[in-house]
Amino acid sequence: MGEPVRTIGDHGIIGNLETAALVAGDGTIDYLCWPALDSPTIFADLLDAGKGGAFAIAPELGEARTLQLYIPDTNVLVTRWMGEEGSAEIVDLMPHPDTGEQPGRSTRRLIRRVTATRGRIALTARCAPRFDYGRDTPGVVALEDGVRFAGRDLVLRLFASVRLEPEPGAASARFTLAEGESCWFVLGDDTCVCPDDAAITDEIDATTQAWRAWLARTTYKGRWREQVLRSALALKLLTSARHGSIAAAATFSLPEATGAERNWDYRATWIRDASFTVYAFMRLGFVEEAQRFNHWVGQRVMAADRGNPLRIMYALDGSEAADERALEHLAGYAGSRPVRIGNAAHAQSQLDIFGELLDSVYLSNKYGTAISHHGWQHVRGLVDHVIGHWQEPDAGIWEMRSQPRHFLHSRVMCWVALDRAIRLAKKRSLPAPLVAWAETRDAIVDDIWTNFRHPRLGYFVQERGGTELDAALLMMPLVRFVSSTDPVWLKTLDAIGGQLRDDGLVYRYRNSDGLEGGEGAFTTCTFWYAECLARAGRVDEARMMLAQGMAYANPLGLFSEELDARGLPLGNFPQALTHLAFVSAAYFLDRRLDPAYRPNWQP
Repeated sequence: MGEPVRTIGDHGIIGNLETAALVAGDGTIDYLCWPALDSPTIFADLLDAGKGGAFAIAPELGEARTLQLYIPDTNVLVTRWMGEEGSAEIVDLMPHPDTGEQPGRSTRRLIRRVTATRGRIALTARCAPRFDYGRDTPGVVALEDGVRFAGRDLVLRLFASVRLEPEPGAASARFTLAEGESCWFVLGDDTCVCPDDAAITDEIDATTQAWRAWLARTTYKGRWREQVLRSALALKLLTSARHGSIAAAATFSLPEATGAERNWDYRATWIRDASFTVYAFMRLGFVEEAQRFNHWVGQRVMAADRGNPLRIMYALDGSEAADERALEHLAGYAGSRPVRIGNAAHAQSQLDIFGELLDSVYLSNKYGTAISHHGWQHVRGLVDHVIGHWQEPDAGIWEMRSQPRHFLHSRVMCWVALDRAIRLAKKRSLPAPLVAWAETRDAIVDDIWTNFRHPRLGYFVQERGGTELDAALLMMPLVRFVSSTDPVWLKTLDAIGGQLRDDGLVYRYRNSDGLEGGEGAFTTCTFWYAECLARAGRVDEARMMLAQGMAYANPLGLFSEELDARGLPLGNFPQALTHLAFVSAAYFLDRRLDPAYRPNWQP
């Protein structure tokens, strides 16, 4: 199996709000889908070194230290090499859409500027794209100041301010820069034209200013501000400027356990993330992003009303998520196979999505724009669906591939759907059968308290009649189903801490889920646990848990989906849900630490 050439956490991310690239700490871009985040890859060496394609730039500096940082308040990434005899750096970016498009200067481009910052530095560059998930090696044709990569269905151009040498399936350059000198590389579609030095400088400056202008809209002034705003920048990179949707992660098939089969495609939008997304963006002052995401979700709901069932996830453009299939030709990250694209979970029944969806509608009405009459009719249709199906088993929040079960988290979120609809109807004086809705809401409460507790120890459990725990139960006080200081809830919190937590690591569950192989700790759950501690008044424990969770970010402040026993990143990267959970925990704990804090039961 062997160790991967580059680890999951050894990457920064850049993007243009249409797609995103991962840049490794050694200056190699080894993951990029083109032209959109859910398109086939053109670079995928992260999933199969040597076969997936990569764009590498490296100086000839012996024993150099490497480090990465973002230009402050931006998603413009700097990779640096620092050696005894000299130093060099790369500035990597994709133009921000707010910089505008000009003939030959589409924002659909990758820009890499290399500078010798000390000494005289010899460097090598090699761009070897492999289109269609590594299945299409393009032909290479020399152009003036560049090369043209022509595949079966895709054509790209690479321009550079140094001489490029065409070779089979690649282009390379070897060059030397004196101290203070720079050169650049630009990879774009077939309409791309060769820029000049001034244009490259202008575009770097314009993109830097565009990111800073966006981040300046934030209203967050609290503790951990730098990490919170880095999370906001990462979440923005996963947002589609065209559609308003947000990808669960930038990647596919990065394993939850190295060498195992738990390798999923997260380049889609989950309805489940709706309330988390709206809450995080609203709390940080990014109202436009929250409203655009809610509009995107609303379109899916309206489509469901026309006879199509509401799915748990969708492609970024709102179409059906792709069916799952394996790419047998790729070896997988660290030998983790199969390499999957698409996601079979899109056809599952997961009742919790209605709670998250209606919570996001409620939050948008509370902090944003009032719901329309037409929108309220759709909400009533969703509530009717919940009333008719809340007692059914489902696949649950963790998308288990075993037989459907009666999961407590799904029950709680069905309660949330009814509770938020009732609150919204009362707040806006909207017509609704409130008595019938309240009767079903209260029936769910009775069912949960009667059937979802440990028969001997009394705390809440994962499924009806069971004894196992589930970290999804941490959502119970966060959605206000139970008081954060209720004795039964505090027993549940302690049980989760005792059975699912290992220091700052929190595992989703310990029992079988129908899949082979283990998995890592789930980073999102660390921050849910921290927020639950804070809401229970255990502030010192919450601060420590938050600090431990933040320590599991990579040096750039990016969170992966999961962590191994050593706290090293696993799974798809960066993970939107984790950044959303971190923002929520940091926001609440910052409020909780305010001397003027007063508990507020209202969501």
